Amino acid sequence: MTAAPADTPPRLTRLTFHGPLSEARATRLVERLTRTNPATVLDIGCGWGELMLRLLTAAPAAKGVGIDLNAEDLARGRQNATDRGLSARVDFVKESALGTARGPADLVLCLGSGHALSEAEPPTHTAEVLRELRRLVADGGRVLLGEGFWQRTPTPGELSGMWPGASAEELYDLAGLVELAVAAGFRPEWIETAGMAEWEEFESGYQADAEVWLAGHGDHPLAAETRERLDRHRRAWMSYRGVLGLAYLTLVPTT
Repeated sequence: MTAAPADTPPRLTRLTFHGPLSEARATRLVERLTRTNPATVLDIGCGWGELMLRLLTAAPAAKGVGIDLNAEDLARGRQNATDRGLSARVDFVKESALGTARGPADLVLCLGSGHALSEAEPPTHTAEVLRELRRLVADGGRVLLGEGFWQRTPTPGELSGMWPGASAEELYDLAGLVELAVAAGFRPEWIETAGMAEWEEFESGYQADAEVWLAGHGDHPLAAETRERLDRHRRAWMSYRGVLGLAYLTLVPTT
């Protein structure tokens, strides 16, 4: 991973996964998802593709492709692949996932990256993402979908503190999300959700490096911009904490 210059805020160095995912859950996911001996893995909105790299390590005959638009994250993924002796079996590609022809793959990962597959507005967005995932997975394969859902209906006050334009209609509850997956041509092999400890580990790790940097660089030219960004994100997290959930759905395509 390329480090940020010493006089600028570091970025995401405290995170192993770009999402609320514990080591214990990741280990269980890798074990479950490699039972079918996938030969091809496609990671949509991969970031640095940590879970994909672990899957490739556990499935030595498999090859992987991760697609994303963030060059810095892709570079981190390539470096991690090289460090683990996986560079010959994985490609990190900077491109859009909209309408991608990269499938079908035996295993498709889409972890918090549904926005990369559809530009539709809610509530049709989630259904379109699931239809795209069904198109991208081979018969007999698996999809691991990490998707947001409401743990309870958010109040107007909570919504006003979240991301711009947040609405109660934007996400489904867990039952509604699973039913959408079934309607798109899947059966749910496994339904699980991120716990509070996973959320707190992720959200704190997401901010921690820059928070520590800011504490010691209050007169830096980037200080005001960094403070505003950190404060905005923390306040949003405090608004969706305990309200926004993340489901990890292991989906089997129907034929």
